Amino acid sequence: MTARLHVERAARIVLAGGVVAYPTEAVFGLGCLPEDRAAVERILAIKGRSWRKGLLLIGSDLEQLTRFAILDGSPCREEILQSWPGPNTWVLRATPAAPDWITGGRDSVGVRLTAHPIARALCARVGSALVSTSANFSRRRPATRALGVRRALGTGVDYVLPGAVGDLPTPTRIRDGRSGRTLRPG
Repeated sequence: MTARLHVERAARIVLAGGVVAYPTEAVFGLGCLPEDRAAVERILAIKGRSWRKGLLLIGSDLEQLTRFAILDGSPCREEILQSWPGPNTWVLRATPAAPDWITGGRDSVGVRLTAHPIARALCARVGSALVSTSANFSRRRPATRALGVRRALGTGVDYVLPGAVGDLPTPTRIRDGRSGRTLRPG
């Protein structure tokens, strides 16, 4: 199956309410539609993670992200735009469209305009930002290969999109888009 067909298959699964794993800049991620509460709850159950921690979103274009995050008015706006697309996650003020199960009940949400070609193609095909959290049980090492996802998570995931992760040695850096402060080094 070609890469395009794998992306098509993964997109159909996501649009039908499924959970997929896909390669990102450093590790495999678990994703679904952010507004699909049942799918998000499945991801949280797979990981053994509380919804209160919040979840990051990735997108293939700015419009997908600004549906959930407010970029205008951020003192770091120009720096954010210059860092995207790329392996930079920014925490911004959440819009009313960002569900509590994504924000963890806070007024902010982490977003990234991904440069990873497969993750970007998946978001583009779905036409929406996607949840992006590492494909692993909480406090365990994230998977960096499709086989690792299958071994660790088994049938908990509806589809594992094959492909190579990017060359980052650690998950992406997270910065506060209001202060510029680094929240997680990359």
